[in-house]
Parts: sequence; C-alpha cells; structure tokens
Amino acid sequence: MMKYDMTPYATLILRLTMGILFLTHVWVKLFVFTPSGTAQYFSSLGLPGFLAYIVIACELLGGVALLLGIFARPVALLMTIDLLGAIVNVHWKNGFLFNNPNGGWEFPALWIICLLTLVLSHNEIFALKPISIGDKVNR
Repeated sequence: MMKYDMTPYATLILRLTMGILFLTHVWVKLFVFTPSGTAQYFSSLGLPGFLAYIVIACELLGGVALLLGIFARPVALLMTIDLLGAIVNVHWKNGFLFNNPNGGWEFPALWIICLLTLVLSHNEIFALKPISIGDKVNR
C-alpha cells in the first residue's frame, strides 16, 4: 500500500482559512465599524487611536499574504502579536469562553495555535512565495 503525505494540503487549507478569517475581520473594521470608529474603540480601551489603523493595515496585508502564500510563515508569526494584543486588551477580562458577554479569549487563542502551526510547517504548496526569510538566510 502506498502512503501519501497529505500534510501540504492540510497546511494549505489552514493557511487559506486563516487568510480568509483575517480578511473577514478587517472587512468589519473597515466597513461596519469604520476605521475612525475602530480608532475610537481603541481609545476607549486606553490604547492610542492610531494603533487601530496599524492593526487594520496588518490584518489586511497579513490576510492577503496568508491567502496568497507570500512569506506565510513570518507573516503568521507576526499576526500572533495582533491576536495577543486582542487577548490582553479586549478578551482576557471576559473569561475564557467566547460566548461570554463581550467574548472571551477562547477563539483568539485558537487562532494563535493555528498561526503557530503554520509557522512550524514547512510545506507551502500553491503559494506565490513559499520561501521564508529564514530559509533564504540558511542557504
């Protein structure tokens, strides 16, 4: 019996899913809450309002990069910072379960685990730029 390694396809599905999820969330920030509304929300949390624009840019560019497979591993690592910020500044005080009022940190933590799985995977099929920065340095 032949053995087939389906890991590259599993990684592809995970990478595409994470890209779509980030683009969905940035769409809400752009077209539902609006950038200025998101900045006001950040300010209400005690964060600088301009940080909202940085988060929007990171989620937009990061989502596209993940979807297309452009430096997916380093991008996935950087996107964990975005989610750690969401956990610390928004979700932590609401408890673990996401169905708690105002959402707990359960789903952002799951996203981080998914992103770290992408960081640790070496199979980036159907990617425009499958070589990560670290891979170039090691050659």
